[in-house]
Amino acid sequence: MNISITAWPVTGWFCAVLAALPAAGQATAVIQGRVIDPTGAPVSEAVVTVSNPVAGLHKRIETGIDGQFTVGNLPFQAYRIGVDREGFAPFRSEVAARSNVPVEVTVRLELTTVYQNLSVSANAGALLVDPGETGTRVQMNQNQIDRMALQAGNRGLEAVLATFPGFSMNANGAIHPRGAHNQMTFVIDGMPITDQLTGAFANAVDPNIVQTVDLYTGNIPAEYGSKVSAVASVTTRAGLGSGRRLGGTTTLSAAGFDTASQVTSLSGESGRVGYTVLANTMESHRYLDQVSLDNLHNGGNSARAFARADIQATGRDVVRLNALAGRSSFELANLRSQQENGMRQRQRLEDGSLSLGWVHLLSPVASIDSTVSYRSSRALLLPSPGDIPVTAWQDRRIETYTAWNRFNLTRGAHNLKAGIDGQWFPVREAFRFGVTSADFNRPGTEDYIATLAAHDLTRGGRQFTFARRSTGRLASGFVQDQVRLGRFQISAGLRFDDYRFLVRGSQWQPRVGFSFHLRETGTVLRASYNRTYQTPPNENLLLASSSESSVLVDPDARLTLGGALALIQPERQNFFEASVQQGVGSQVSVWASYYHKNSRDQQDNNNFFNTGVIFPMALASIRVNGLEGRMVLTPVRGFSGSLSITHARAVSTPPFTGGLFIGNSAVSLLNQGPFLIDHDQALAVHGVATWTSRRGFYTTASVRYDSGLVANPSDPEAVAADPDYADLLPLVNLTAAVPRVRPRTIADLVVGYERSRDGSKRWDLSLMLTNLTNRTALYNFQSIFVGTRLVQPRTAGVRLRIHF
Repeated sequence: MNISITAWPVTGWFCAVLAALPAAGQATAVIQGRVIDPTGAPVSEAVVTVSNPVAGLHKRIETGIDGQFTVGNLPFQAYRIGVDREGFAPFRSEVAARSNVPVEVTVRLELTTVYQNLSVSANAGALLVDPGETGTRVQMNQNQIDRMALQAGNRGLEAVLATFPGFSMNANGAIHPRGAHNQMTFVIDGMPITDQLTGAFANAVDPNIVQTVDLYTGNIPAEYGSKVSAVASVTTRAGLGSGRRLGGTTTLSAAGFDTASQVTSLSGESGRVGYTVLANTMESHRYLDQVSLDNLHNGGNSARAFARADIQATGRDVVRLNALAGRSSFELANLRSQQENGMRQRQRLEDGSLSLGWVHLLSPVASIDSTVSYRSSRALLLPSPGDIPVTAWQDRRIETYTAWNRFNLTRGAHNLKAGIDGQWFPVREAFRFGVTSADFNRPGTEDYIATLAAHDLTRGGRQFTFARRSTGRLASGFVQDQVRLGRFQISAGLRFDDYRFLVRGSQWQPRVGFSFHLRETGTVLRASYNRTYQTPPNENLLLASSSESSVLVDPDARLTLGGALALIQPERQNFFEASVQQGVGSQVSVWASYYHKNSRDQQDNNNFFNTGVIFPMALASIRVNGLEGRMVLTPVRGFSGSLSITHARAVSTPPFTGGLFIGNSAVSLLNQGPFLIDHDQALAVHGVATWTSRRGFYTTASVRYDSGLVANPSDPEAVAADPDYADLLPLVNLTAAVPRVRPRTIADLVVGYERSRDGSKRWDLSLMLTNLTNRTALYNFQSIFVGTRLVQPRTAGVRLRIHF
């Protein structure tokens, strides 16, 4: 048997292009080819498998009567190809697919009687390391996500990403990537989303739409900008290539806190058109993470929808249309005093997205692709007559228009990509608030803020009112190349961003990295440097940057800004990383990394009295040092698993340099010198183990340990005397030099059975237990950045999935 990776001659490439296009995509690879016998005749009905054991990806297809096959919608990485056909020797080899230019493979099968092991056969453990990667990148696929023990309630894709190294878990599904507040970009089939996608800000990405997710946290490619503390590139489920006109699933789930949900998906293909449609609805009486042990006033519901269509327009062109929509309506969790006073605030979130993508193959080695997209999001906060200590109303809307354009060229040792991007974002904000409790901000007390007196409704004041709209833009260009030089892989990129909104700025950003492959020991060494330019968050940016709202800032905090309004600047960051990846035996992959980041004008958020309103703010600088490790056990006798370890030290340096700081006495304290911000955590360990039997039974166990995020430096005596927080005092260590929430260990379990017949899935029934030991714990405590939130208590659930 042998394999050849073909650079097609110009005279014969058209047919290969025609075969590749149905599977092509903006951010996906295509592996296609032809299986022949020793005489050169095509081999039909040969089973072709494309897999990557570390990523857990496995695809299977049969060759047609002409011996051809096409496997598309693949993440960029190295793959193992297997070909099996009765009467022929099995074939195994490897191929790298790192752009949307199709990779052509010709497989010549040898007869069983003359089969000999050839040097091109794949080493069983070769894919445990990836010499083509020059930074930190991990992956997860649909099958792994489906069997995870995700919490009941409003949990999006962030709950999946938190199983990887580099993330600290926070309330309402928020995650801190490598010591940053958030600053993540989600790229959905080539459409970038830079909104803050957490339960209180916007509807999260539905994990049910995901086929694979690529997570970049180190050596971010130059094509990504704006929010790049982490980039999650999502490839959604596609109907093209399914071989069916219609198929789908319906999933029904029920869990504690009166949680119920359903997910229905349909997909298929007809001729040159493939489609996928999905709808997801959910309701729960614990929609967000609670602020007290009693879980008061915390119900909500959501609905999300997704549609994708792939159209082979011509022999060289494929068009893809994506649509996403989400709506949620939920109560804002109350403290006991708020519940007794009749506080009943609610929030509504709405979003919708459309994207149109086009891929055109110029030649066997070159392509262009473009994606234009539109996204709209709205957050509406509704007050109630019983609001304390403040009442607030908000209507915030953001629209984002994006155009991405890429040129891809694969030639020899080079994999070149260049692009020009543009983004326009109209923002509208309206906001009102007033003080409603006479005990809050009482004159003569130590924490009295004189600037709030004009809006104290209990003392004759009137509500603060704000309304404004403005439009910003971001223009970008980049070029990047990946070059193979023997044992070295070098990535070199340069990006330029020009930002025009409330402030103006621009920056060149070099992104360079290399890897060195020690084949003899199965080791890959990596190092990289990135310069990044992270634009301010758009949520409530107009309000936080307005001259009207600056009069509400604590006078002590205003002194740190020179007494004047300060606009939030883009965050400029230097990012260094070194890592090593090692294959152990034929089943285990291990990697470890160290990184250092230093940033100017660090971006973060300021929580407004435990309400659904969060303002952006900025500090002078932040320094983050981190150590991470991950071990992956690829499937062996039904067992697989992973272990992720994260350490991050995040030191912020005042003064506060921009944004809005309303009613937080801790601001003055934190301005005294460098401090550990609440992204800092000494140790997080997340382990996942899965067992699958040939008879269809499976179980997944997940255990996570968090040593505790930094808490607000509150007075223990004051907390003990406060009925809203007194019973939480044992969950936080306020007497330590650096106050932190207490360590916690949370275990989750899934046990299920999947019924198959004639090689096709029929139904799947599973039982889920989250927080198995019913550990009572905090995510954070009285933080000026996110407030107080508790971990979900033990919750049991059941899920039934029917395939048709």
